[in-house]
Amino acid sequence: MFTRLSIPTPFQVGPVNAYLAGRTLVDPGPGSEEAWAALLDGLEARGLGPTDVEQVLVTHPHPDHFGLASRLREAGARVVASPTTADIIADFGARLDYEQSYFVDMFERHGMARETAETVTDLPEVFLKVAPGVETDVLLEDGETIEVADTGVTGEAVQGHAPGETVFTYETDDEKRAIVGDHVLADITPNPLLQPPLPEGSAAGAGASATINGERPRVLPAFNRSLANLRDREFDRFLPGHREEISNPAERIDEILDAHEERTQNVREIVAGGPTTAVEVMEELFSDLPATEYFSGMSEAVGHLDVLDERGEVESREQGGVVVWEVAA
Repeated sequence: MFTRLSIPTPFQVGPVNAYLAGRTLVDPGPGSEEAWAALLDGLEARGLGPTDVEQVLVTHPHPDHFGLASRLREAGARVVASPTTADIIADFGARLDYEQSYFVDMFERHGMARETAETVTDLPEVFLKVAPGVETDVLLEDGETIEVADTGVTGEAVQGHAPGETVFTYETDDEKRAIVGDHVLADITPNPLLQPPLPEGSAAGAGASATINGERPRVLPAFNRSLANLRDREFDRFLPGHREEISNPAERIDEILDAHEERTQNVREIVAGGPTTAVEVMEELFSDLPATEYFSGMSEAVGHLDVLDERGEVESREQGGVVVWEVAA
């Protein structure tokens, strides 16, 4: 049903997969001239132009997935996304400001020098060049179905990789399939990146000066639960956001969960050595990690500490204004 279009990105992960069915496009790619040219070539090869695209579905609010949505909307397409994704892609810069203001303080509390934390959180500003804001025309709630090429496609909320993340499930050729964005990838273990708490009165967290509402989401435990749920539903095929299709979804999910569990046990062994900060966990896990990867590294470290904390295997306390972790008594 869906045809894959490979769209180049400026990111280390490489090209993103856009999916075309009829006049519906899922995840059109980043907002760069190179990506736009590749998308136009892909559409033209199928007898279409940008004005022929009627709707754009967005799996999650990362620039390599939604950046070209604004151009397609200007050409006449309607944009379809979850409410949280819609909030973020309307003003990605505001969301980035909010994340920066939160994570500088958080990383410092978890053992990182403030100057380093400021550098790490400033790095994603390069994303703004390929993430123009776009309004969403249809807010797709969890479990709602939308018609794509005479087939019902259901948007289902998942958790872990990004706020507002949605997978699109459908049946075709006697198979149960899903477009899964970056939730499951064929040969990469997706990194559930840290997310700030939702600010008061917002679905997504836009607005740097918003009042923080509640605790930071524990993304890795939520991701593990989300993956297990998808595995148990016995899909026949996944169409991921990067690289090749996944013809054995349950097996691939088990591989990812096993990799997560192995890393979780590595983190427990590190903490067993005595009071340990999240930064020290990161440094033990990844030697010689460049600053460009610190956010991902901290996401891994804190994520696995969250898993252990939920299990009651570790506990945290403040020591000299810094959060340290220990094996629970």
